[in-house]
Amino acid sequence: MRAMVLPAPRARLRMEERPDPVPGDGQIRVKIGACGVCRTDLHVVDAELPDIRYPIVPGHEIIGRIDLVGPHVATHALGDRVGIPWLGFTCGKCRYCREGMENLCDAPLFTGYTRDGGYATHTIADARYAFPLGEGDNDVEIAPLLCAGLIGWRSLVLAGPAERLGLYGFGAAGHIVAQVAIWQRRSVYAFTRRGDAPAQALARRLGAVWAGASDEMPAEPLDAAIIYAPAGELVPAALRAVRKGGRVVCAGIHMSDIPSFPYDLLWEERQLVSVANLTRQDGLDFLKVAPQAGVRTETTAFPLDQANEVLGMLRNGQILGAAVLTP
Repeated sequence: MRAMVLPAPRARLRMEERPDPVPGDGQIRVKIGACGVCRTDLHVVDAELPDIRYPIVPGHEIIGRIDLVGPHVATHALGDRVGIPWLGFTCGKCRYCREGMENLCDAPLFTGYTRDGGYATHTIADARYAFPLGEGDNDVEIAPLLCAGLIGWRSLVLAGPAERLGLYGFGAAGHIVAQVAIWQRRSVYAFTRRGDAPAQALARRLGAVWAGASDEMPAEPLDAAIIYAPAGELVPAALRAVRKGGRVVCAGIHMSDIPSFPYDLLWEERQLVSVANLTRQDGLDFLKVAPQAGVRTETTAFPLDQANEVLGMLRNGQILGAAVLTP
């Protein structure tokens, strides 16, 4: 197989030819049709996440078809179309797994971070953590649902029944969650980098009632806000924008340091919470909701060998919606 491999911290990905992987017990091999590019991939490439073992193949928004099935796999068959998300394995034994919080497992594996991911022509996955997709939209269109959509969904649920919902960062996750929230009859307020007219226009086109810069205040206090951009300075801004008793959800796996802020911003029972990973049930729930809500992703496809250039564009805020790599 061919794969874009990260050989060392803060290095460029390089294309390598590798032997075709063989699935082990309970595993499947997937021929990749598309892999979305996520900001977490940037955190891996930039060595901003702990305990990365190099070399590693990034990518965790994988769509493909099973072309080899390992022993003791009864849930999938050759040719099945599946989606492989960020969560690639949990121990099933720790307190969190036993209590239905497998997203907080003490001994997990994460696709494209602690096990090889989807910047490749093929990948190996635990069959239990591969979602059956059936037929329908093309691979490029649905690839962002496997992380931007799933983490977006978990953060939306955690935000509670907020009628006025602010989304800080209107990229891959923001533009998907906005569609679900609007389908749920919420009012969406989109906050972007100052001067990002294309993202603001996309938000309005999708039905947001307001779109502006992240340092602006909405006309009315928000019931909740979700922060997708990995910028710690947005936390005080979002707290300032929510009403008494409102909630701010930090949805990224990595964020720059949160600056100090006056207690008044948190007082009056405002809440600040984070989202970590996802559960398989999150995936099943969201993949059922997405077609009901009519979610359509704004995507741009790039060849796999342009992964470095695409990551650079994402880092510089030059991707509208979501980028997707195709082998």
